[in-house]
Amino acid sequence: MHTLIVVAHPEPESLSHAVAAQIARGINLAGQKHTFEVANLSQEGFDPRFTAADLAVHRQKALPSADVRVEQARIDRADALVLVFPVYWWAMPALMKGWIDRVFSNGWAFDFSLQSGLIKKLSHLSVHLVGIGGADTATYAKHGYATAMKTQIDHGIFNYCGAQVMTSKLLLDSETADSGQVLHAAEQIGREILAAMSTPVSLSGGMQ
Repeated sequence: MHTLIVVAHPEPESLSHAVAAQIARGINLAGQKHTFEVANLSQEGFDPRFTAADLAVHRQKALPSADVRVEQARIDRADALVLVFPVYWWAMPALMKGWIDRVFSNGWAFDFSLQSGLIKKLSHLSVHLVGIGGADTATYAKHGYATAMKTQIDHGIFNYCGAQVMTSKLLLDSETADSGQVLHAAEQIGREILAAMSTPVSLSGGMQ
């Protein structure tokens, strides 16, 4: 089983990258049958801008560009996709959002036309979301962010494509809490990912 871990943060020494590494460690502890790849979008220089060329792909008037096809191939090789991101302005960073905008294109992640309607094409993919926030749990609960995250990302993006969100977690107090606790939680997420990959996936299409 193979996992693709995607992280979007400009600093290699950031907590986001450390969390991604710990998730990978949790996966690695399961043994040689489980492999992973880390996609560092910032280091790799992925261009998140959705241009007229991407719009032509969406309208199925052109094929995806080479950089998008590389990312789609990465996901095609994976049984599970893990997104690790800092929460910026109550959302994921523009780099990761742009990666989704461009990579999860019409014709690959889904097929949509006025004639045939929507066909979801990623039902084979398990998704795990790990957001890292600086505020505390009470602040996030007060403003309903956890629910908003599930609506926007879990349902709005991945359910639309048919992918199953198996894990949707927020690691909070990242600026004040003991980083060791955060990293321990990240390693546990890696272990949970493997457990989820061994569990039959429901194709109900509902919010997870």
